[in-house]
Amino acid sequence: LYEHTGRRPHASINFITCHDGFTLNDLVSYNSKHNEANLEGNNDGPESRVCLVRVVCSPSTRQSEDNYSDHTHIYIYTMGFMTEGSTLAWEDSKKFIQYVKEHGIQQFLHIYNEMKDRSDDCLKWGDEIEYVVMHLDEENKTARVSLRGNEILEQLMKEEKENPHKVEVLWRPEYGRHMLEGTPGKPYCGALQGLEQLQKNMTLRRNAVQSFLQSHERIGSLTVFPRLGCKECTHPSHPTNGPVALSDFLPDTIINPHFRFSTLTANIRTRRGSKVDINVPMFKDTNTPAFFEQEAATSTSPGSQGRPYNIHMDAMGFGMGCCCLQCTFQCCNITEARYFYDQLAVLCPIMLALTAAAPVYRGYLADIDVRWTVISQSVDDRTRAERGEIPFYNPAPGASNEGTDPVNGWGKQRIDKSRYDSIDCYISNDAMLKPEYNDIPLVMDEHACEVLMKNGVDELLSRHIAHLFIREPLVIYGDKIEIDDSQASDHFENIQSTNWQTVRFKPPPPGSPIGWRVEFRPMEIQITDFENAAFVVFIVLLTRVISSFDLNFYIPLSKVDENMKRAHNRGAVTDERFYFRKNISKDKDDAPGQSVEDEYTTRTINEIMNGTQDGFQGLIPLMHMYLDSVSMDVESRTIVNRYLSLISKRASGELMTCASWMRHFISHHPDYKQDSVVSDSIQYDLLETIEALNAGKVQIPEMFGKETVC
Repeated sequence: LYEHTGRRPHASINFITCHDGFTLNDLVSYNSKHNEANLEGNNDGPESRVCLVRVVCSPSTRQSEDNYSDHTHIYIYTMGFMTEGSTLAWEDSKKFIQYVKEHGIQQFLHIYNEMKDRSDDCLKWGDEIEYVVMHLDEENKTARVSLRGNEILEQLMKEEKENPHKVEVLWRPEYGRHMLEGTPGKPYCGALQGLEQLQKNMTLRRNAVQSFLQSHERIGSLTVFPRLGCKECTHPSHPTNGPVALSDFLPDTIINPHFRFSTLTANIRTRRGSKVDINVPMFKDTNTPAFFEQEAATSTSPGSQGRPYNIHMDAMGFGMGCCCLQCTFQCCNITEARYFYDQLAVLCPIMLALTAAAPVYRGYLADIDVRWTVISQSVDDRTRAERGEIPFYNPAPGASNEGTDPVNGWGKQRIDKSRYDSIDCYISNDAMLKPEYNDIPLVMDEHACEVLMKNGVDELLSRHIAHLFIREPLVIYGDKIEIDDSQASDHFENIQSTNWQTVRFKPPPPGSPIGWRVEFRPMEIQITDFENAAFVVFIVLLTRVISSFDLNFYIPLSKVDENMKRAHNRGAVTDERFYFRKNISKDKDDAPGQSVEDEYTTRTINEIMNGTQDGFQGLIPLMHMYLDSVSMDVESRTIVNRYLSLISKRASGELMTCASWMRHFISHHPDYKQDSVVSDSIQYDLLETIEALNAGKVQIPEMFGKETVC
């Protein structure tokens, strides 16, 4: 049909499916078989994913747990740039990659030239919380992730659609079909406004979701669902090894039904040339075997073979299915935004360790406490050549490509990190920034850097943007390629939003009243609103302390990377020492001729937060100094003091982190066999205890002391 003309299958309408009781509307509306019309209990037909058609369809009038045709809207949100349209598979998108990248640079230049002199914007800030929808079976003591997230989201968003300017909460989709993202209805303004309202808004979000839950469902602010990837981990259950992720452990139905997400998943896998290969060390308990028989029996990925005490995962859903706590700040101008970007980047490993809440993966206790590396590995689209394993493929006629191929050898230069990682360059033009601090060799798009600098962007910022543009766009909308670069930023956001780094420098959107912003991304979500509010307030106050006291956190970026590695370790908050400056006051100049190596030492998180006896003040005492200098009502100050007390005690080890408490709960559970396995019953009891904590039915003094959190 196609060979003689060169036409490909997508050039015509093709035979897709034939089954009585299964209409064309069903094909684009449901994620697996939907044959209730046959009156055979939906038992006929194959158990395979059917909704992979790249179209935008109108919503089905039916309501089902498996309904795949939710409303789509234009969103710019944490997961990245999202819009309506038809997404291109990787092979189809290749011919547009260079166009998107070149026009992405032009779009940034339009924003920069129009907004670089913008100033005097007031501080605005907000948080983003991601939730997991769960299905708990009390009779069988099992818990699964519920795939009704999108159905619940549609209900939550009704109020926003009807009255978008007066809602107290905004809701957005996330990668997983079991996930929801909630933010305040509008940003908080000023350093102190909103501090006492934040927890109330978070509780409002939780209650809003609960109003749409079914009797067996629960909502949780969990970084990782402990048994995600175990057999029948979703409700309803679906088969694994779907055509999108090809995962041995997760069904494709766990992916959000918007086509951006399935395209993103498939294109990462296709570009990489293989499934993603996620490996984390297993916690070795008394009875933990080096290899579990079920691992060898179920896994088809070479990444899991030959690695003792290893937890292997093979799909983007294991990483992007994690939940986190993020904060975004509008700065007064671009200079302040660049300054905050740099200073906050140094604090990312510290806050990652301090908020540790992810000690379990695929039903096994891990020897790490945080999620970051799991997400990093889950979206690693680098080819083997970009990872430095084989030479690059050279398409030139006559080129020697022995040992390479167009897939594994795709790319132009070696890239040392995943798209989801720590930053690689400081960008502030402050005199505090010494060249020695940018000590990581920066991989960048040299042509993009040249274009930016020729058009008036300074070298540091040009190098930062050019570094982002070493990545290729993963999701291209076929009907949104040729757009007005002076009026839109779609192509820039396509690259920017899929560079998931610890902090993100965010230019103003075209034609928007929003200013220059910084997004703080490393923190793990906590199990209660009290904790989440405490950490958000801490970061908000940290920006005020940095600005008010002219603080200087600069250390070489190679040391920040080392801190990120240490932050993953089990018990890092109390057991690890992190590189940190000896002197953080900008007013106290370093000794003349002092080397950069003499400017920093290693400190515990307790010392960084609470200070030392040798004169290092600590961040929390500085926050109290700042609060003493501003006008704040007694009630608000009391609330903030409670938050800072929690963080101070977590840093000192007086109180447990979420990860430490979960380990303690699991290891002391009567069903635990000292073999690192988190069984169904252990997970069920853990989640029920967390639910009871949020309902005010139990207290956990190991985490909160005498504090009543609900």
